[in-house]
Amino acid sequence: MSRSRRAHLALPPWLAHALRAQRGPVPWSAVTRGALSAGPLLLVAVQVGRTSLGVVAAIAAMLAGINDRPGSRRASVKRIGVPALGGALGLVAGTYAGQQTGAVVLTVLLTFVGLVAGSISAIGPVASAVGTQLLVASAIGAGMPLPEAGWERALAYVAGAGWLLVLRLVLPTPGSLAGDFRFDGERAAVAGVYEAVAELLDAVGGPEAMRRRAALTAALDHAQDALAGPRLRRYASSSAERRLHAQYAAALPLAEAATALAWAGEAVAERASEGPRRLAAAVRGNSHTGPLPAPSRSAPALRALDDALLHAAEVFDQGRGGDLHTRPRTPRDRLRAAFGSAGREYGLRVALCFGASSAVAQALHQGQWYGQHEHWYWLPATAVFLVKPDLGPLASRVLNRAAGTVLGAVVFAGFAAVLPRPEGLIALVALSGALIPVATRHFAAQTAVVTVLVLALVMVGGEPQASMGRIGETLLACAIVLITGHLPMPGQRGGGVRARLAAASDAAYAYLTHVLDEADVPRIGTSGTPSARPGTSFERPITPSDHRPISPSDSRATPSDPRVAPADHRATRWTLRREAYRTLAEARTAISLAAHELPALARHTEGADEVADLLERLVDTTTACAVHLDDTGRIGPEHTERLTALLDELAGPGERVGLRLPRTRRAG
Repeated sequence: MSRSRRAHLALPPWLAHALRAQRGPVPWSAVTRGALSAGPLLLVAVQVGRTSLGVVAAIAAMLAGINDRPGSRRASVKRIGVPALGGALGLVAGTYAGQQTGAVVLTVLLTFVGLVAGSISAIGPVASAVGTQLLVASAIGAGMPLPEAGWERALAYVAGAGWLLVLRLVLPTPGSLAGDFRFDGERAAVAGVYEAVAELLDAVGGPEAMRRRAALTAALDHAQDALAGPRLRRYASSSAERRLHAQYAAALPLAEAATALAWAGEAVAERASEGPRRLAAAVRGNSHTGPLPAPSRSAPALRALDDALLHAAEVFDQGRGGDLHTRPRTPRDRLRAAFGSAGREYGLRVALCFGASSAVAQALHQGQWYGQHEHWYWLPATAVFLVKPDLGPLASRVLNRAAGTVLGAVVFAGFAAVLPRPEGLIALVALSGALIPVATRHFAAQTAVVTVLVLALVMVGGEPQASMGRIGETLLACAIVLITGHLPMPGQRGGGVRARLAAASDAAYAYLTHVLDEADVPRIGTSGTPSARPGTSFERPITPSDHRPISPSDSRATPSDPRVAPADHRATRWTLRREAYRTLAEARTAISLAAHELPALARHTEGADEVADLLERLVDTTTACAVHLDDTGRIGPEHTERLTALLDELAGPGERVGLRLPRTRRAG
């Protein structure tokens, strides 16, 4: 087929996104936890005669299973536990609002909850999960006919999510056999960083270099999150954890050198990636590194790579702890995100959709459209998953939700006709819980599994089979969200993308400014005396690589170059670099989702991808400048020229997307 023919047959972005699914190995540990969560909870509740509370606990376990993603045990406490608390609060609020108010007042209250939940969702992924469970639980609390009081429902909800969290903390995983069982997630994440560095070095000079650099950013973000989870003490308290922190910190100069090599675009020898791969194997197996092959030292970035390997060899031998180079978000930062342009747009959109679906559901419920089925809460609860922008483009969510619901309802109807009650339905709940970790790779598959699980829970709770009603309400919710999602809103559309781009721009310019300021700081040598200032050139001869193995006891394990920046400046630089790449990755995700919307919505963020490209090149160039500065004591003319060109090039596209770029002094 010719290229023009393939282009003609290309699917539109909004449809292509709906058909796209994530790939990867089956997460058997999460599958096991899913099988042991909702089903057993429901079985125990049925056995003790508290079926309604068991249904609530199983719903909480199901939502917690959706948040049960790969990572460390410590990070899972926040990722699973905090949204569960939000859900419990929503359940209490919805229960008492549904009992004490009429249809009109209840609709107004739920609309306000939608405004709050939507606004806080702009803070970050965990806050978004909190908003989702707050909305879903408030609708369930207001509409699900249960005999228990609100506080009893909330306790059951927390117990359901807490049970899955206990399973996450207690059950071993495949990686837990190598070393301390508690830190298998952290160990896998740190090993992934070294593997990403090796893959980037292999791709230097080729077409895959930039994609591998983005993969390195994702690996560093994942490791940072895995290590920086909530803790009772301020610092790492065990030797195993301190060792992992040190190994992560040792990967940062390696990542910096690899990025500088990718920026230069000249292929490096295959042996350059052997060292990071051996370090990755040492982290994953909790073992010593052994000899590391020394790369060539013929260029500044290669010398930086060699020095970083030497430093890593020493760290792996001692492992006394290390800075994670994170800058914690303050309450003011979170409030600024919630009340900023992204939070306002997000909140208004969620409030409108959640309020409209609640109003329609109340009207249909009061008009006895449901007959004897007391489940009007399904309509607003469905709208929650459709209106959340971070769950995917609107058109993709609607198509997948509709297809998944129809499939799940049909499958459940078949099972309900033959399974014994309640034993067969409880087994179906357990099976669905086991499938959720795999189904989360595609929204339609997740919807189908969740539909089967929820319909089984409702039937165990005493209601008749409601597959057709579930299909009708889902299609109605899809129509409501499609209409409200395209209505004009106050302010400028695309606020979420612009807010992410603004954060990425601020971080990139802060990083650049620091590196330029570093050029004004004397280079501190091993003797502690200033060795260079800006504009000073060095005549230090380049020592050719002897290609001999490096071991932790090697006398070259301490970098011999006297032009090393002060430790505090390098630590600050790595913190700013991490923040620049992290915010850029978040902006890229938001831009990609916006680009896959229907044309009526996608046009509001046109040009944002061009700005992100330029910012990414600016951060890469700044990293190359930093490596060159460490090696020579000054910023090279090629770097100065490239920085100046990028800063000039950013002005036009930045203004077109409404981005106000910070000012910085020019390089040179």
